[in-house]
Amino acid sequence: MKNKQYFAPEGHIIRKIWGNGDTILLIFAGSAAEFALNKAVDWLYFTGKIPKDPIGRLFSTVSYARKIIFATEEEAFATIDSINVIHSHVEHARGAKIPEWAFRDVLYMLIHYSIASFEILERPLSGNEKQAVFENFHKLGERMNIPGLPKDYKEWLTSYHHHLENDLEKSELSIDLFRQYKKHLGNFRYRILIESQKLIVPGTTAKLLGFQNGSALTALLPIYKLLRSIHADWLLKSFLLPKAYHDQIRQLDTGGKQRP
Repeated sequence: MKNKQYFAPEGHIIRKIWGNGDTILLIFAGSAAEFALNKAVDWLYFTGKIPKDPIGRLFSTVSYARKIIFATEEEAFATIDSINVIHSHVEHARGAKIPEWAFRDVLYMLIHYSIASFEILERPLSGNEKQAVFENFHKLGERMNIPGLPKDYKEWLTSYHHHLENDLEKSELSIDLFRQYKKHLGNFRYRILIESQKLIVPGTTAKLLGFQNGSALTALLPIYKLLRSIHADWLLKSFLLPKAYHDQIRQLDTGGKQRP
């Protein structure tokens, strides 16, 4: 029997990153910030789903990426193709095209926060590992027919800096989306989201959001890592996250294991 070819081979660094619920939650926090600041955020508001359930919609986006990473190449391509169909339906309904740079921005967001979250919670990544993360998402971008993708990680760094300087702004929709985050999370959990974002967002993003101080969570990271080492971290996560998302968070912790 022919062995299955996976989108990300067993042992790939991207599996370690996206097989850990902690790193995915940090990716989620950073993504929540960049989604709100993106100049194409109006597309997220067009269907009305984002303001009604911003946390659920962001979980959906992150879950799509994770599903692709752990799928066979055939399954991954089918999922990506279905995303393309969804986008085309939204474009048809609005009578306009989603900007090509907006698709690149989301891809860049996944690359940056995948690397940054792992380095914050685990260890620094080598140049080869960063290149491997880039290549995995580059394959995703190519299947989505996103034009103008950089050829390697080094070129991506320059392109990502350009994105941060040119494609982000704090608009009325940005303010409203953060208002929705607070409404759906509650004051305490919203504060945790903000402090998590301070840990991981780039300087340009932090400036746009008015983050003037470092994260209060920095001093707590050693304690969290200790809880994780004794498998007690779920007690903290269950306290910090709304009950509606507990099952989804548990499912994120695969440890990067290969699916049967």
